[in-house]
Amino acid sequence: MAFERYITKGGKKYRLGYTTGTTAAGAAKAAAEMLCRQETVKKVLIETPAEIEVEMEVEDCFYSQDLARAAVVKDAGDDPDQTDGIKITVELKRIKTDKALAESKVIIKAGEGIGQVTKPGLQLDIGQAAVNPVPREMIKKAVRDIFPKNNVLEVLISAPAGVEIARKTFNPKLGIEGGISILGTSGIVEPMSESAYKESLAVELRQAAALGYKKIILVFGNYGKKEALAAGFKEEQIIRMSNFVGFMLAEVDELEIDEIIMVGHIGKIVKVAGGIFNTHSKLADGRREIIAAHAALAGAEQKVIEAIFAINTAEEAVEYLLAHKLEKVLQNICEAVVSKVEAKLEKKIKCKSVIFTLNQGIVALSREAEEDFDFE
Repeated sequence: MAFERYITKGGKKYRLGYTTGTTAAGAAKAAAEMLCRQETVKKVLIETPAEIEVEMEVEDCFYSQDLARAAVVKDAGDDPDQTDGIKITVELKRIKTDKALAESKVIIKAGEGIGQVTKPGLQLDIGQAAVNPVPREMIKKAVRDIFPKNNVLEVLISAPAGVEIARKTFNPKLGIEGGISILGTSGIVEPMSESAYKESLAVELRQAAALGYKKIILVFGNYGKKEALAAGFKEEQIIRMSNFVGFMLAEVDELEIDEIIMVGHIGKIVKVAGGIFNTHSKLADGRREIIAAHAALAGAEQKVIEAIFAINTAEEAVEYLLAHKLEKVLQNICEAVVSKVEAKLEKKIKCKSVIFTLNQGIVALSREAEEDFDFE
């Protein structure tokens, strides 16, 4: 039974899905209904924070006097989600009844395949099951809808496939060990959600700050990460920003961070030198124009500027500049990155920058970055 809700983007129709949080809440509600009614439940309905109702089929049903178990399969719709199709099981145990409880107490625990928090900086305490605040409340509400008062109940969430899936996510780096996180702020998965990806990047940044790092290395992707690791920086302080430079700088501005180093391939970081803070090619380009402008400012001849405009890629432009002894152009681009970033941060946080290419490695550093990166 597919979840039949759709959204249209760019003229294309995409099917919505529901989060691991909604899935777990559905399994918890089904288990609660079986424990209360002492009969099998085959379907369950959950009202999500997005005010969209989701009806889910229930599997692996079991109940006894003080224990019930139910499973629901997550449906991510048309989103390429690694947890799509994962089965999430809830075992609900009635610990005791207590007439003094005006509201039932619901204890959430991590079973097989559900992560446990081992580092600070997340929205959860160390030792807690990796069930984020919104889905945590959804699960508690689902149980309390059936057992509103007078009970202490334990919710054990498991998803055995989550052990392997978690290895492909940010979880190990974030200090979430043993499995996946139960996520979702709206309860609904919107295909190709930019906001969800940005939030995952911001979480990684907040974690680094919580671990005490005052110097953060911002990279666009894996190549930048490799350069930063080679320079001796810790993996926990190297933060991916993808194309979302402006978003991540705003996040940095909210934290106790003293210094950032922007490490980027020329094709991405040169856009920042031009004041472009979302580097996706669909939104902005100007790479050749920015390089050519800096070449002109450095005194390059007209034929050099014309040659830069004729070159296909920023990487090729670097090769051309180096061949013509115009390393100063790259140095100036580094300084322009620093200037633009520090201006955006209102000069509250120090910035340095590093430019590399795939063929040459590091080709330029801002003035003060030499103390952090070896470059001759």
